Amino acid sequence: MCLALPVKVIEVGCGPNGDQAMVDLGGVKKEISLALLDDVQVGDYVILHVGYALSRLDPEEAERTLALFSEMSESGLTAQ
Repeated sequence: MCLALPVKVIEVGCGPNGDQAMVDLGGVKKEISLALLDDVQVGDYVILHVGYALSRLDPEEAERTLALFSEMSESGLTAQ
């Protein structure tokens, strides 16, 4: 099963070629590739899959999705 997650961009221009971004997912920070997207800005939400930003996501939709993930985690529900 593959999982793509919404993440918030907190820094752009990272990496040796400047084509990466730092993102935040619930306090976890990770450097990801922006090779598949143009004009990503700090504060944008992107869909992250296997280290690549695939698309931008509406901020409200991202917040709702992250809230659902948080509720699942708190209730002990996990994908199996």
